[in-house]
Amino acid sequence: MSLKLSYTPLCMGKLQMMIDTNRLRCDVPVDVTQLMATGLFSISPQQKEGGFMLENEGIDHFKATINIEVQWANEAVIASVERNGGFITTAYFDPLSLTAAIKPVEFFGRGIAIPRRMLPPQHLIDYYSDPKNRGYLADPAEVARERFLLAQKYGYELPDVNASPNKDILLERKDPRQIFFGLEPGWVVNLKDKVILKPTDPELKEHFAS
Repeated sequence: MSLKLSYTPLCMGKLQMMIDTNRLRCDVPVDVTQLMATGLFSISPQQKEGGFMLENEGIDHFKATINIEVQWANEAVIASVERNGGFITTAYFDPLSLTAAIKPVEFFGRGIAIPRRMLPPQHLIDYYSDPKNRGYLADPAEVARERFLLAQKYGYELPDVNASPNKDILLERKDPRQIFFGLEPGWVVNLKDKVILKPTDPELKEHFAS
């Protein structure tokens, strides 16, 4: 059985257009859930589709400052995000986690606990552990170093994130086991009553934290 995944292409020009037309907010962290909420895309984990891949088209017109998590990106795309003061992370979703992420209302409506995001299969570990790819499993200190080196290579100065009013948003990262920004594995989101239920049993808490 082939483990190769395909990715939904998203060009940088379209990303900028979605921001300009208020289809996509950049004052919150953006991931597969936010991108799917625009209603412009279709992803099928059952067909071995793994998420989003950012592409170069329109790269010269990308001006937004954004904190974005996608599944695949090349060096030029990474530079275009970072030169504007943004942050980019590449992160893997297993099929179960991706299904929850692309249809959160449907998932939450089932009344079950948010699962842990599984780690990548062996053939993808290197990609997502590489700071040059801004992999979510990479050492944050090495990612910071690669951000500096990429800025030198492309001839721009990294904007000071500490001077940004959206500093907290730009610096927010998920735990590798986390599917949704702001929601932890093991929590149950009750949409009807608008409450979040968190496990209190020590064994459950340990299960979802491990």
